[in-house]
Formats: sequence, structure tokens, C-alpha cells
Amino acid sequence: MTDPSLAALSDTLFSIAVALYSVAVVAFCAELAFGGKKAPAVSRELVGAGGGSTTAASLPPVDEEPVKARRVGAVAMGLTLLGAVVHAGVLVTRGVATDRLPWGNMYEFGTAVVLVAVVVYVVLALRTPALRHIGVFVLAPVVLSMVGIGLFLYASAGPLVAALRSSWLAVHVSTAILGFGIFFVSGIASVMYLVRSRYEAKIAAGERPLSRIVHRLPSAAALDRTAHRTAVFGFPIWTFAVIAGAIWAESAWGRFWGWDPKETWAFIAWVVYAAYLHARTTAGWRGRPSAWVNVVGLGVMVFNLLYVNMVSTGLHSYGGVS
Repeated sequence: MTDPSLAALSDTLFSIAVALYSVAVVAFCAELAFGGKKAPAVSRELVGAGGGSTTAASLPPVDEEPVKARRVGAVAMGLTLLGAVVHAGVLVTRGVATDRLPWGNMYEFGTAVVLVAVVVYVVLALRTPALRHIGVFVLAPVVLSMVGIGLFLYASAGPLVAALRSSWLAVHVSTAILGFGIFFVSGIASVMYLVRSRYEAKIAAGERPLSRIVHRLPSAAALDRTAHRTAVFGFPIWTFAVIAGAIWAESAWGRFWGWDPKETWAFIAWVVYAAYLHARTTAGWRGRPSAWVNVVGLGVMVFNLLYVNMVSTGLHSYGGVS
């Protein structure tokens, strides 16, 4: 039996979470706007790239972050934390309302993935305060994702379809959610690295590009390090999710692997992220080339969630989950 009052509360909390994240995006934008024109912390390897004419000493002085910007940034982080708590409430109340794990359809799966991404960002920002400045670039996709999930993927609270009533749901789908959420943040960090590294290259070449947004980002080295570390953390989780899915498939369908569209694209995503981790430590591929591989990996994950579930047909079509 489904508890209608708790199901309605879950839907209300979803709307509140979207509102809180939206206000947080505005606050993060204000933080960037109020921030002083701080000189970029150019990566060591970029200094002097333009024939040695530019050195760290020749760069403009670094301004301290204005108090107003710090306060607005603290408000933005507070709203993000509050949004994450409310967001978690969406899944908890829906789970209690239906007396099951709250990721039995695409609406619940997508909601859980976005929550993991927000939590990963919050942990990173608290551990490394400079990463707070990528908040708008994480929260803006979060808001867009939540709106899209609410508009196009919403499903009324109800019991699981028969095919998903297995203990493997807690293992396979849970780890797929964790892996996807971590890769979400890793991909965004790589996108920001590509933007920031180009900016730093111009600085190292003696140019003075004017950007009140890019100069507030963490250094390219910090962004690249964040993207790599999160991918390293997420990769074994995604590997386990793929293996657990194969074991569940053998139990449910009598075979470990059948090249179902969902299985195929999950494996393609695994290959892309394995390629990224390898490229990240390979001479000639470090930096921008490997970052592009990471961005492609995020694209594959999104394609696997949306196109494969909503357009293609296969054995995974019933639940809209991995």
C-alpha cells in the first residue's frame, strides 16, 4: 500500500529542493559578481609558455576576496546544504510511502543521481574552499536536471514492477546511482578545467583576458586534480555496478550478458572512463586531451540514462533504471 500523504509530501519537498537550489545558483552568481578582480593562479607549467617572457612575478597582484563575496558565498553554500537535506527528504518520504527503496523508476533514479552529485560537490567545497567557486556550474545543471526530471520523468509513487523485486536492486542500482553522481561532478570539473586552462595559457602568453567569471575559478591544476580524483573514486563503484548488473541478469534472465542497449552503453561508459584514467597518467595525453575524454564519458552517461531508456527498447525498459 502507498501512503498518499507521504507521497504528496515527497512531491512538495521536490519543489522546495528545486527552489532552494535555484536561489543558491543566484547566490553563487552574486558571489562571482562581487568578487574582486583576482589574478589567476597560473599553473606552473603554463608560466613562461610564451617564450619565457611571462613569469609569475610579472602577473598582476592578487586581491583578497571581498568580505561581501565571502558572505554571499557562505549563504550560497548554506542554501545548497539545506537543499541537499530537503532533496534527501524527497527520497526518504517516497521510500517510506511505498515501503521500498526509492529508486524503482527513472524519476527516482534521476533524483537520487542528482542528490549524490550535490553531496559530492558539498564535500569537495568544504574540504577545499576554493572549489566553492564552481558552485554555479554544478548547481545550474542540477537545477536544470531537477526541472527536467520533474517535468518529463515524474512517476506517481507506487510499488515496484515485478521484475525489480529483487535484493539486487539495493546492490546494482544503488552503486549505479553513486557512480553516476560522482562522474557528474567529475565531468563538470573537467569542463571547467578546459575553460580555465585556456585562460591561463593566454595569461602565460602575455595576454590580459578580461573575465570576471573565469578569474574566480580555482586554478586549472586544482580543477584537473578534482576531476581525476573523483573519477578515480567513481570508477571502481561503476565497475562494481556493471558486474552486479551482470550477476542480476544471470539470475533474472539466465545469462550474464546479452548486449542489451543498456548493458552495451554501461560497458561503453566503463571503457571511456578507463581510457580517461589511463590517458590522465600517459605522457602526451595529460591535461586537455584527457579532460576531453572525461567530458565524453559524462556525455555517454547522460545518453545512457535518457536516450537508451526513453527511445531505444530492451530488457531494461520496464524500470528506466540501470
